[in-house]
Amino acid sequence: MLKRIRTDQLRLGMHLHELCGSWMDHPFWRSRFTLRDPADLRRIVVSGIKEVWIDTDKGLDIAGGLSRAEVAEQVERELEVAATAPLPLSEIVVPEKPPASDASGELGRATQLRQQARQKVESLFNEARMGRAIHAEGCLPVVDEIMGSVERNPGALLSLIRLKTQDEYTYLHSVAVCTLMVALARTLQLPAAQVRAAGLAGMLHDMGKVRIPLAVLNKPGRLTDEEFALMRRHPQWGHELLVEGGGVPPLVLDVCLHHHEKIDGSGYPHGLPGASLSLFAKMGAVCDVYDAITSARPYKGPWDPGEAVRQMAQWKGHFDPLIFQAFVKTVGIYPIGGLVRLQSGRLGVVLEQGLLSLLTPKVKVFYSIQAKARIPPQVVDLAEAGCQDKVVGVESPEAWQFENLEQLWAGSAARR
Repeated sequence: MLKRIRTDQLRLGMHLHELCGSWMDHPFWRSRFTLRDPADLRRIVVSGIKEVWIDTDKGLDIAGGLSRAEVAEQVERELEVAATAPLPLSEIVVPEKPPASDASGELGRATQLRQQARQKVESLFNEARMGRAIHAEGCLPVVDEIMGSVERNPGALLSLIRLKTQDEYTYLHSVAVCTLMVALARTLQLPAAQVRAAGLAGMLHDMGKVRIPLAVLNKPGRLTDEEFALMRRHPQWGHELLVEGGGVPPLVLDVCLHHHEKIDGSGYPHGLPGASLSLFAKMGAVCDVYDAITSARPYKGPWDPGEAVRQMAQWKGHFDPLIFQAFVKTVGIYPIGGLVRLQSGRLGVVLEQGLLSLLTPKVKVFYSIQAKARIPPQVVDLAEAGCQDKVVGVESPEAWQFENLEQLWAGSAARR
């Protein structure tokens, strides 16, 4: 039986099934093993991770804790509130969504923009590795293009940037965080100048990784304590590089330095609590983690976007609750490209968010659970009058052994 317990309840002899936090926060390249080494127990405790999943059939048990079903029910309630309730901040208003442009047309434009932005970031990293100054203003035309794409159709570029190989990750991660920051800033209805600065911050937030040896940055196995400590220095190194380049807005410097801080004070590099963190640093923390865990890494496969949102909702003390609530409104509780199960017993991938409710997306169904077979793809708009179907859960493509699902929702744009 799986149950979630607090980290301070961990004991040697327990079988660790999963750490409740981003794998960027700890040095373990695997999380399923029986705790036998006191040093491993100490590493988990000092990592700042507050909760873990244990398998009581494979190791020691403990009184209390929450089952999978209890946690899932709790998370779904919280996400429905996040999706439907207005943001409880007087200075933050959720804007009405403008009519979206044709999704397929915007996917074509987004494909070209994705490549253009990737080349710009790769050029920046290469220049920095050669010791040349970073000229942040050179990124602004690309940021402006990304703002335009998000304005026309938020889902197109947001979904497309997930399609990246391990080799592309370093550069496209910066593009992805830029896009997510722009989209989240628009959800928060920030002034245009701040939306632009937030996008620039996302583009430049990981520049410090140019100082990390590639052997460490792309290591497929467990990091040593020394390598993990090296990785955790990249926010400070990035801040130094941007300051040296000059002309970088304070907001951008702040996000670069503090995007790995957590509101409970267990983040790095300074261990700042939420009250000491800016709105933009809190935004950067959410956007950075979401793209990281939905991307393939040398040591970890990507999470389905719907599952990623649900995992992040469980990480208490990690994100500002109000910013995370706004983020859920931005990507949806059923993000584009995610695999969902319908009440009718069919599986489908999400094509678009519902215009009136995030609970009723447009879905392309392609599989019958009862028949255990694929069916001719059909687009179902769950918001359409008279539609009796609804989403009843998110599914893992890996568990169903589905491959290349991106072809269903991205079409030719998925073939790079």
